[in-house]
Amino acid sequence: MATDEILQAIPHRPPFLFVDEVVEQSEDSLTAKKHVDASEAFFEGHYPGNPIMPGVLISEAVFQTGAIFLTRLLAEELESDSDMVPVLTKIVDARFRSIVRPGDDLYITVKLKEKAGRFIFMTGGVKNGEGKRVMNVTFSVALAKAEQGE
Repeated sequence: MATDEILQAIPHRPPFLFVDEVVEQSEDSLTAKKHVDASEAFFEGHYPGNPIMPGVLISEAVFQTGAIFLTRLLAEELESDSDMVPVLTKIVDARFRSIVRPGDDLYITVKLKEKAGRFIFMTGGVKNGEGKRVMNVTFSVALAKAEQGE
């Protein structure tokens, strides 16, 4: 279950929330954890009988961890202009190294590479509970005006 800290940091909610808790943070990085439960709805249709977590959802866990990191990194900026939200602008060199199955714990780390104006460049990595590399990715986000809902 996601902590209140995560629910306050990003707008994502179950069933599209792929971060359970923040486990470590520093000035230029953040590590979160996701327990991959066997009851996740995507397992019903993704390789039935041989459940594998889709790579796109592992990627989404990285991007959500990045969004949590950015709410801390850009707290003052976002507070002074609450209409700004980070949006994904580029995904580079995503590499998947091992399969994620029900029961696995994922440790997701994002690191700041560079901030240039409204663009933020980061790297992300995922390891399983045994420390085995699952995925690496480089990505960027930009601050954009939020759409006002009706």
